[in-house]
Amino acid sequence: MNIQEAEKNIEQKGFLDLEVDVKLDLFAEIERLKKEKNAILLAHYYQEPDIQDVADYIGDSLGLAQKARQTDADIIVFAGVHFMAETAKILNSSKKVLLPDLKAGCSLADSAPAAPFTAFKEKHPNHIVISYINCTAEIKALSDIICTSGNAEKIIESVPKDQPIIFAPDRNLGAYLSKKTGRNMVLWNGACMVHEIFSLEKITKLKMRHPNAKLIAHPECEEPVLAIADYIGSTTQLLKYSQTDTTMEYIVATETGILHQMQQAMPGKTFIPAPPNNSCACNDCPHMKLNTLEKLYLCMMYEKPEILMDEELRLAAKKPMDRMMEISKAAGLIG
Repeated sequence: MNIQEAEKNIEQKGFLDLEVDVKLDLFAEIERLKKEKNAILLAHYYQEPDIQDVADYIGDSLGLAQKARQTDADIIVFAGVHFMAETAKILNSSKKVLLPDLKAGCSLADSAPAAPFTAFKEKHPNHIVISYINCTAEIKALSDIICTSGNAEKIIESVPKDQPIIFAPDRNLGAYLSKKTGRNMVLWNGACMVHEIFSLEKITKLKMRHPNAKLIAHPECEEPVLAIADYIGSTTQLLKYSQTDTTMEYIVATETGILHQMQQAMPGKTFIPAPPNNSCACNDCPHMKLNTLEKLYLCMMYEKPEILMDEELRLAAKKPMDRMMEISKAAGLIG
């Protein structure tokens, strides 16, 4: 297949379906393309280790959004899922934003379609909408403030106590934050397939086999898992906690991609992925793992697939993103 045919098939396949020469040093080629094209490669913690190792910046949603906003690169290559690349485009209208595989979606973002959410919002006319960043541009445009798991508590606390709130799209994160802040928020009924699949029974058995291990969990996990966690935090907070805490063994209840960074930062410690409620011994996000080093190379080589967005939608989605950044800065969460 040639490049013209591959480009025609992007909508159907999601990526450039071209053969990559097996003799190519993809790490060196990606570094070369970054320099030649003045491109920055941003990667989420849940990407495969090879992609993390070649990235210019690795982070969670808040860090990635901040980095995308600050960069002076001409091209932003996003190794993550679709809503993350969309977020980069929302913050950078003049820059080219690339995503190695357009089919790298998000079960949580998909759980909040725009039309039903609009109807839901209309049923609560006096509420403001705080939406977790793991949502589509359309949901961002329907929101008043965006948040991440790292800044959500501060975002909620910035809203007057008598102001009713709709929290979307993650019901587990929303329930955790309602409990933490004492705010009785109206929750949209969405969830992340990765964080909902953890098995309480299997984690309990694992804790019995590793009595000295601490369970650290992402707040998107279900309440029974959070109830037995030793520490709850965003992906970055989990990483920092495991670096500063004196424990030598951890059971990690989030996507397994973060274990690569944990093991690199603390080779003397043991990190065990929390078991899901299925036959797999691990817990990977199938969407995150659609991006590969080969797709990343082709995406940078040919500058496709590109994230394009209607300017009216982009501006509407940017307003709550800017509000999040303002509150985060005032709270000292970002520089």
